[in-house]
Amino acid sequence: MTPEVTGFFDDATNTITYVVRDPMGTACAIIDSVLDFDYASGRTDTRSADAVIAFVRDKGYDVHWLLETHVHADHLSAAPYIQEKLGGKIGIGDRIRIVQDTFGKVFNEGTEFQRDGSQFDQLFEEGDSVHIGQLRADVLHTPGHTPACLTYVIGDAAFVGDTLFMPDFGTARCDFPGGSSETLYDSVQKILALPDETRIFVGHDYKAPGRDAYAWETTVGEQKAKNVHVGDGKSKTQFVEMRDARDATLDMPKLIIPSLQVNMRAGQMPPADDKGDVFLKVPVNKL
Repeated sequence: MTPEVTGFFDDATNTITYVVRDPMGTACAIIDSVLDFDYASGRTDTRSADAVIAFVRDKGYDVHWLLETHVHADHLSAAPYIQEKLGGKIGIGDRIRIVQDTFGKVFNEGTEFQRDGSQFDQLFEEGDSVHIGQLRADVLHTPGHTPACLTYVIGDAAFVGDTLFMPDFGTARCDFPGGSSETLYDSVQKILALPDETRIFVGHDYKAPGRDAYAWETTVGEQKAKNVHVGDGKSKTQFVEMRDARDATLDMPKLIIPSLQVNMRAGQMPPADDKGDVFLKVPVNKL
């Protein structure tokens, strides 16, 4: 089946949120939603999520799933906010437990922070599938960027998160805790083993030099032929050398500290204190 896919581009974080609808009905899933966050003031805003909510309501869609491709380090998830407004179950890969354990230590979380993934409604393993109306969504475990990264194959479309970008931009970084360029290469090969005509929807776009417009849809065939990091038969050795050298030059994402603390809690803020105030921690010299 060919799902109807609508992308919402967030200028502040270069993230694309997807609404994926069953063409035979009103059932849909929302993938990788965004909660706006101003780091300087510490204030959140829901304008990006509200645009998605307005679209879904206007179309009369029924949200079955709120899917996360991984624990994002560059934006905060709006999944709980959207769930409150529209319903649906929040799902992520079962390796979230590894991410929670790693960053629970980084942020010095106490024993009250559960590291079992219980903040999410569903934890997916390789080979799992769920239904969005008549659409079947198959789960591929595609780690490397993080240990918990998933690709959702829904009909003729694959939602790859940060594993692959547009062919002229390449692939995701692998230098976060638990990341691995060797593992990412293997994950990319799993995606590229899908039929050439499979549509690929990427999690971010940064408009590679020479391209005037943002873009987020490509195909497996185009990625195999043209991806600047893994296309045209590039070997694993070539990729690992390139990726590790490139990653060594990159700064941390500007929202990594708030994003990780919120997203490892399924989009919820840390517990409020006895006055009702919420605080995010800044670990010094940890990242």
